[in-house]
Parts: sequence; C-alpha cells; structure tokens
Amino acid sequence: MFTILGADGKEYGPVPADKVRDWIKARRANLQTKARRDGEAEWKTLGDFAEFAAPPAAVLETGAALPPPITVASMTGAAAPSSPPAPVPGDARSIAADLVARATPLDVFGCLGQSFELWKSNFLPLVGVTLLVFLIQFVIGLIPFLGMISRLLLNGVFAGGLYYYYLGKMRGESREVGDAFAGFTKTFVPLMIASLLTTGLVLLVMLPFSAPMFFFFIKAALHQHPSLPTFTPVLILSCLVGSLVVVYLSVSWAFAFVLIVDRGLGPWTAMEVSRRVVTKQWFRVFFVMLLGTILTMLGLFGLIIGVLFTLPLMLGAILYAYEGLCNPPTPVTVAPNLTAT
Repeated sequence: MFTILGADGKEYGPVPADKVRDWIKARRANLQTKARRDGEAEWKTLGDFAEFAAPPAAVLETGAALPPPITVASMTGAAAPSSPPAPVPGDARSIAADLVARATPLDVFGCLGQSFELWKSNFLPLVGVTLLVFLIQFVIGLIPFLGMISRLLLNGVFAGGLYYYYLGKMRGESREVGDAFAGFTKTFVPLMIASLLTTGLVLLVMLPFSAPMFFFFIKAALHQHPSLPTFTPVLILSCLVGSLVVVYLSVSWAFAFVLIVDRGLGPWTAMEVSRRVVTKQWFRVFFVMLLGTILTMLGLFGLIIGVLFTLPLMLGAILYAYEGLCNPPTPVTVAPNLTAT
C-alpha cells in the first residue's frame, strides 16, 4: 500500500500499487511524484520503488479519489509542451468560477515545503537557469533606452519562460535550458502585452498618490535642484493608500504570466482570472509571497550573490500556490451502475 503526495500538497492513500499505476497511466502522477510505502516514514519518488520502475500498462478505472493532475494536458486536453498551449475555453468569469469551486484552502507552508524539496532535488539546474535569465535581464537593463523598454515590455516574457521551466521540473516533464526562454517562442505577444498592462496599470494607480515625489524626481533629473516636498498628513496617507493598492494588484496578478504560458489565456483574461482566483484566498497567496521573499532576502547574508541560491525557493513556492489554485484536481465522477438487479 502506498500514499502519494499530490500537486496540491495533500496526501492520497493508502492505495494498492495497481491504483498508483492507474494514476500514473492517467498522468495524475509520475515517477517524480513523492510517495511512501505504508508503514514507512520516508518519502521517496515513485521511481525509487521497484513496483513502478516500468511504465504501467493498466487502464484507468474510476473509483477512489485521484490526486490532482500534474500536467495541464491531462486536465484540459491542452497541447504538448513543445507547442503553444491551447486556450482554455470560456471567459474570465467562468474560468475563474470553475477554478475557485474546485480549489481547496491553500497550504502556505506546504507550498514552501514543496518548493524546498524541488530546490533540493534540482538545485544546480534551477539556480543555473535562474542566474542565466536574470543575468541577461540585468545586462539588457544597462543599455540606455533599451533597458527601459525591456523593463516595460519584456519582464513578463522573461518571467513566463522561467515559470514554464519551473513548472516542467515540478511536473516531472523534460526541460532544457532553452525552455527557460519559452516566453519568446510560445506566447511572446500575449506575455509582452500582459507585461505592459500590469506595469502600466500599477504606475497609473500609483501616480495620483505619489505625484509630489514624482515631480520632485523629474526636476532632480533635469538638474533643477528642487527642494523636498512637504510631507503633510494628507500626502503620507495618500502614499499609504497608493502603496496598499499596488500591493493588492501585485499579489492578485501573481499568476497572470503563468496562466498565459501554461493555459494559453489572453493577456487581460489571464490577469482577470488571476485576480478573481487569488482574491478568494488573497492573504494566503500574500503570505506565500511574503515568506518566499524573506527566504530570498536571507541570501543577502551571502554577500548578495546568495540571493541567486535562494530566489528559486520563492519562485517555486509561488508556482506551487499556482498549482493548488489554478490547476486544482478535477472531480472524479463515478459512472452509475446501470446493470439490472
């Protein structure tokens, strides 16, 4: 008998080995899925057990509750990872309503724990690819004008490719270094538009609340030696309100780029689905991001470069939260017994 750990952080089982093979056959588990034998405390990957060394030949039968799918293809019929994702049918409201109805309360520490396990088992690939992507972004950012354009239009493209790479590692799918730049080949235009929309809207929201400081920096850039604005209670309050709105939007759109590259949604649809889904468990997602950021900042103790080793922990935690809320398990419907009694 075996118990496996699903993508939503929940345990499924104990069930016989044949049932686990059925789950593998249905692509709701794979040889990288964590599992433990009944009576044992140690978690291993299914591939570590001799019972699952060979590909299962069993055909899926309805019955016990299944763990959540590890690939979008098994849930939505989406295209293979090498081709652009097939768009999920429906508008933002209906897609979000379906995901919210199927999602379970997000396990904040479960997301962090799963990310740590992913980090341990894929340390060099995750750190190396993350370093490469951020190094390229950093170099582009140093180029006058092009750097500003890159931050406005390409942040989402780089993020989408990196998310695609991480999701593949999480789901046990094959990933190469080039897949970290899938945002440029799979969904370049939607990611670029989403990057422009999210950045532009955040700046637009923030501008009215920070207009005095904005004009101060503009004058300083023009070498006019302006005096600092007077920080009245109204100005402080307006900056605080603006900051809260920006934090809300930033957390609410946390899954926008992932939904584009993973589910094939359009830019605005992805942003709205992310906002609707996250809003239902906003504080849980916020704490996943907050704790992930704290872990990342611990890398500062490693002379700044340590951040490169801890940043994958935050990215992994966010993506495990995405799996729990935007890729929840599909309910298993058992066909009624029509045999006459």
